[in-house]
Amino acid sequence: MIRLDENEISFPDPELYDGHEGIIAFGGDLSVERIWFAYQLGIFPWFNPGEEILWWCPDPRFVLFPEEIKVSKSMKKILDRNVFTFTENTNFREVIKNCRDISRKGQSGTWLSDELMESFIKLHDYGLAKSLEVWQNEELVGGFYGLQIGNVFCGESMFSKVSNASKAGFIHFAQTYQNKLELIDCQSHTDHLESLGARMVPKREFLKILYKNNEHR
Repeated sequence: MIRLDENEISFPDPELYDGHEGIIAFGGDLSVERIWFAYQLGIFPWFNPGEEILWWCPDPRFVLFPEEIKVSKSMKKILDRNVFTFTENTNFREVIKNCRDISRKGQSGTWLSDELMESFIKLHDYGLAKSLEVWQNEELVGGFYGLQIGNVFCGESMFSKVSNASKAGFIHFAQTYQNKLELIDCQSHTDHLESLGARMVPKREFLKILYKNNEHR
């Protein structure tokens, strides 16, 4: 692994460097500039608060092509009944706070540090990060957030306070953007997203799509 210089925003080329188990580098900082640069290269931070910052670009990459979204019969009924309503970018701060605070099976804590949260909130203020909110009876019950790089949406984290909320939001987002996004980056495997059609692709295939119209490539 390569240690990053806090005073220089740079990363090893993920096309040429595989790292260790998907870890491209460690160290550096969580400045808005570094995070934005990293995502344009297909690299994302994932680490435990209080520990060394780790930067990842796993191979293979877990992604969803929007046209491949799977909608079960039960979810179709839920969507047809308008059990939930959806908005974008109406409450980014609350979405990311809920992603940090929600209790998750098999996890005792969160990887979302206050510093990382504030950087993503600034990225949202700059128009680079977006959120999807899921509402039920005017209450925020689910959602997710991420960064959009050209025609790729890099999903970061999601939460759900009631059954099927995040799943409905993800389906709604994928269907809405089928003709606008080529790819939704899910980063690492989850059974939840696999059931919706996400699958593994080689890192090079993911990077080729990401680098289209990318000013840094």
